[in-house]
Amino acid sequence: MSDLEEKERIIEIAEQRFLQHGTSKVTLDEIASDLRMSKKTIYKFFPSKEDLLKTIVHAIMARLRARVEGIVESDKPFAQKAPELLAVLGRQIGMISKQFMLDLQRFAPALWKEMDEFRRERILTNVRRMFSQAQKEGVFRKDLDIELFILVFLSSVQGIVNPHTLTQQSFSGEEALAGIFKIIFEGAVTDEARKDLHLFDKPTANSSFAR
Repeated sequence: MSDLEEKERIIEIAEQRFLQHGTSKVTLDEIASDLRMSKKTIYKFFPSKEDLLKTIVHAIMARLRARVEGIVESDKPFAQKAPELLAVLGRQIGMISKQFMLDLQRFAPALWKEMDEFRRERILTNVRRMFSQAQKEGVFRKDLDIELFILVFLSSVQGIVNPHTLTQQSFSGEEALAGIFKIIFEGAVTDEARKDLHLFDKPTANSSFAR
């Protein structure tokens, strides 16, 4: 096995462990055991657990950015893009446990800030572009104040899909995102557009982005 293959295996297994259980509850010994390699091999690529975590967070952001921008920049109409975007965002959020977000905020604040800024500046900015497209295509009602709508949506996501709020609620980040889309979009789209926009056809548990 090449060095690159070993490094990719470490990142893959560590990412699964960190996202599911949080960083504070996972040791490099456990990751090495899962990989059936020595901890020395992990240190060859990552001098510390913090270095490994940083690599994983950057990889997640790069993948998500590529997927979201691929959807937003396509020539598809909003009615096709919206379910695809919700699926991608919902799937990613569903993979991240509340414990991971809390650990990131508590023990790696600089990395948490970087991830939060990425969400706001990269992901939500692309969502904003899609909403503007929806208004141009007549998907949203003519009397809708698009700037206010965008502000409400972005504020809702930032205010709800975060560690402080989610740890005090029974719903997951994935369910929160789906609920925000449903509540806000129900009042924004026209009756005609609703027929083609299949975001709310099924409950969250059976939706296309559920794991």
